[in-house]
Amino acid sequence: DRYQILQTYMVLGGVPYYLSLLNVSDSIVGNIDRLFFARNGVLRMEFDELYNALFANADNYISIVKLLSSHREGLIRDEIIKATKIEGGTLSKLLRNLERCDFIIKYSQFGNSKKGSIYRIVDFYTLFYYKFIADDSSRDEQWWQHNFMTDATQSWHGLSFELICLTHLPQIKNALQIGGISTQASSWRVAADKEKETEGAQIDLVISRADRMIHLCEMKFSVKPYTITAAYEEKIRNRMAIFAQNTKTTYSLLITFVTVFGVTDGMHSGLLHSEVTANDLFQP
Repeated sequence: DRYQILQTYMVLGGVPYYLSLLNVSDSIVGNIDRLFFARNGVLRMEFDELYNALFANADNYISIVKLLSSHREGLIRDEIIKATKIEGGTLSKLLRNLERCDFIIKYSQFGNSKKGSIYRIVDFYTLFYYKFIADDSSRDEQWWQHNFMTDATQSWHGLSFELICLTHLPQIKNALQIGGISTQASSWRVAADKEKETEGAQIDLVISRADRMIHLCEMKFSVKPYTITAAYEEKIRNRMAIFAQNTKTTYSLLITFVTVFGVTDGMHSGLLHSEVTANDLFQP
């Protein structure tokens, strides 16, 4: 089903070779254990071969994707320079090549210039490798079966679903019936300020419309319709207030949820303006 397809995409992306390795008579869990956690798993050994086959001086590319893998929220160029010590034209070339090969995406920050662009890794195989394989010394050939329901893997599912949404922006716009409206997609974040006693906040997908409306998108991966709790409603309202205060926007703010099976109709769903489901993401 589509929930399982999304789970598979979070591990393998849309790479035909990786998908061809799936045994359709086995479960997703069994396939992941066989491909990644078995001692001679085909995709356990794939990482170095992949990057060395694609790029000359692969170490520089690997250092960037490793860094971005540990910062799923993304980093700006200056943060990448500080961490990798790679800068200037060399860094520009590396980032450009990674973007052209669909390993990373570059998102502008709402209200900022190109210098504030955020780079995020969107290659699902690379993310899975660094999260679960690179430092795995368990020798447990059924590790995924034993751990796929833990808090750590559930958190990974949620973050990976966010990336699926970010890479399916046209489908989201069509589902919102704004495919014909000029829009600009960006992300937004502001750091907490202890001196001013202000909170930090981050919104991974902001869709600004030419008709002076802004969708602040919440992306949630769950096995059933998502229920907004009282605590989460308060968190969203606080985030809206922080966004409005810091950006000084005069546009109308709309809360949009992107989920697998929709949002349940409850006492805390009144702030919801629009929603997008997994079915919408599968549209051409």
